[in-house]
Amino acid sequence: MRVKNIMSDDVVSIDKDQNICDALRVMKKNKLSRLAVINTNHDNVKEMVGMITEKDIANKLGSSKYGNLPPSHFHVSTVMTNELIAVDMEMNMGDAANLMLENNIGGLPVMEDNDVVGLITKSDIIDTCRGKVYENKFVTDIMSTELITVSPSDRLVHARRVMLDAKVGRLLVMEDEYLAGVITSKDISRAMISFRKVVPDKHKSARIRNLLVDDVMSQKINTVPTTISVAEIAQMMLDQRISGFPVVDDDNKTVGLITKTDLLDLIVEMEGVS
Repeated sequence: MRVKNIMSDDVVSIDKDQNICDALRVMKKNKLSRLAVINTNHDNVKEMVGMITEKDIANKLGSSKYGNLPPSHFHVSTVMTNELIAVDMEMNMGDAANLMLENNIGGLPVMEDNDVVGLITKSDIIDTCRGKVYENKFVTDIMSTELITVSPSDRLVHARRVMLDAKVGRLLVMEDEYLAGVITSKDISRAMISFRKVVPDKHKSARIRNLLVDDVMSQKINTVPTTISVAEIAQMMLDQRISGFPVVDDDNKTVGLITKTDLLDLIVEMEGVS
C-alpha cells in the first residue's frame, strides 16, 4: 500500500510566531498530537518550516534553562523540530513506518513537487492493522515486557527525564507493584503550562521541581487483556485516541505495554521491510 492511499490531506498548521499555548489549543480542538509549522513570507506565501508535538512542548517546558519563563514567551519556533523528514506520495507504507521508527517520530509530511500535500501519522498506518491478516496476531506477540515505570512520589521533572532518556511518550506509574496510573507527555506539557500561569516568576523554578507525578498522572487506567488481538487493539487505539495500553493477565497483574510503536514494528515486519 502506498502513502497516498492512507495519508491525511487535511494538514492542520500553526504559525511559527504563535506561542505554545496556541499550539496546544489547536491540538486539543482538532484532537491531534502534532502540528505542521508554517512561515508566511513577504509575498504572503506559506511555507512549512517544521513540526511541533506535545512531546516537544513537554521537553522544553521541563528544561531548567527555561524554568522561569511564562508559557506566552515560548514561541512555536523555539520548540518545534525544524529538521523535516518528508516522504513521497508513492512511498510504500512499510517504508514510511520504518522511517518513523528509525527517527523516533510519529508523523511525516508528504511532498509532491516540493509542496506539502498531506501528513502521514502512526494512526494512519496502524489503521491497516484492523484487517483480517492481523486477527491472528495477539498483543503478547509484540508488546513490550521491559516496563519503564515511575512512582507517584517521583518528581515530575524526573518523569520527564525518564521519557527523554527512553524516547517514549508515556510511562506506567507503579506503587507497591500495582498499577496506580499512567503519565504522558501531554499530561506533563499541559500541567506545566497551567502551573506557570498561576505561580509568580521568582518561584516558578523551585515550585516546578517539587511537582510530583501523583499531581499530574491519570488514574483512569484503560487496560487490555493478554488475549486481545492486534486487530482489536488497533481499533481501540483509533476509537479512543490512545497511543498505548497496559496489558494485564488473569490476576490483573501488569505484564506489558502495547503502543502504536509496537504495531508499527509489526507492520514493518509483515511488509518485509529490510
